[in-house]
Amino acid sequence: MTNYLHKGDLPAEIKFIGSIAIDTEAMGLNNFRDKLCLVQLSDGKGDVHLVQPDRTSYNAPNLKKLLGDKNVEKIFHFARFDVAILHHYLGVWTAPIYCTKIASRLVRTYTDSHGLKDLCQELLNKKISKQQQSSDWGADHLSKDQIEYAASDVIHLHELKDSLNLMLAREGRTELAKKCFEFLPVRAELDLSGWAEEDIFSHSTKRGG
Repeated sequence: MTNYLHKGDLPAEIKFIGSIAIDTEAMGLNNFRDKLCLVQLSDGKGDVHLVQPDRTSYNAPNLKKLLGDKNVEKIFHFARFDVAILHHYLGVWTAPIYCTKIASRLVRTYTDSHGLKDLCQELLNKKISKQQQSSDWGADHLSKDQIEYAASDVIHLHELKDSLNLMLAREGRTELAKKCFEFLPVRAELDLSGWAEEDIFSHSTKRGG
């Protein structure tokens, strides 16, 4: 596996065809408070490109073009967060989407463990470390451990997608998964618009004044 760190934007000469695994790192989990610090990209063949956007302007035209390219599928784990923060800071809706966490929830109903580490262990028999998950991603110079951790979050997503697709087909839930993936930008927009916690689809018996 080779990791390439890019400052500001993805180089124009780097092209992706078919599908790409994507993850993000931020200063925290609050999109409005915690800035987007890093975007990781992998074609599933061993190389990972890590983009540190300019956090004063977020002017990254090549990265934005890729995110909005409807001919390239974007594979995430917990796409709801990533799609929202990418839109909030880069101003682009990412599509089309595949989310390994949603796929896992639809077919691995025998467990409550749907984290990336759990999926890699069970489906791929691979161990990944989460030691650097809580670290200073806003630093100008990322450590070797941070870079390796960030890369590990995308390097296995293509394999996971293949394994989960087999399970989705076996359980007859492929079309249901596709509909969930298509809804993700709407769910992210609801999060950004103030409905992150409230389920507007639920029936409430409360009566207002």
